[in-house]
Amino acid sequence: MMMVVFTLATYIIYIFAKKTYGKIAIPFFHPLLLAPILLIVLISITHVSANQYLQDSKWLSHMLGPATVAFAVPIYKNLPIVKKYIGTIIVSITAGTLVAIFTTLLLSKLIHLKYDFIISILPRSITTPIAIEVSKEIGGLPTLTTVFVIITGVIGGVVGPSVLKWLSIKTPIARGLALGMGAHGVGTNKAMEYGKQEATFSSLAMIFAACITLVWGVLLIPYLLS
Repeated sequence: MMMVVFTLATYIIYIFAKKTYGKIAIPFFHPLLLAPILLIVLISITHVSANQYLQDSKWLSHMLGPATVAFAVPIYKNLPIVKKYIGTIIVSITAGTLVAIFTTLLLSKLIHLKYDFIISILPRSITTPIAIEVSKEIGGLPTLTTVFVIITGVIGGVVGPSVLKWLSIKTPIARGLALGMGAHGVGTNKAMEYGKQEATFSSLAMIFAACITLVWGVLLIPYLLS
């Protein structure tokens, strides 16, 4: 019974947050920020523990995997273009993952963050399901990782279009790769507003970034933290 209640409550709150953002398009009202805040208020008022909420609504988290796989559809539809630029895609996304890891590590050390905090935010630039696994692999806190993945996605989705405009980046491939690498799922959603090619390359960037970061989680990140 509680599973149905929490699932329905989560759905209603998300729809409300999405409609609110549609009317008041400011970063604070982004659904990925507003919905969790409202859920925290709800479970606090009803005196429900966070663990109970997570347990009773866990199947929603399990849907992240299939949702991520679904991004492969536009890639398949544009396969000839993908094959043509596969070298550019691999090089640019590999560079993007390295920049994300090194800048995160550098800033974390500059402001003297604790070790547990650092390893939890290093995988922040990839989609949530993969980021959680990388975080577990390197000894981080998956919950904290999820928070920073969301923050990174929202900031990238909001700021990204302005950066693209400022840098005069107009080609579908470049815009798609930049949004997918910089803001993963949120960026891909934004890329869809530009067009099908942007959505395709954003999806591809998100998937490649996740796969490459998995490799870094085994080969590079432990070495950097040693």
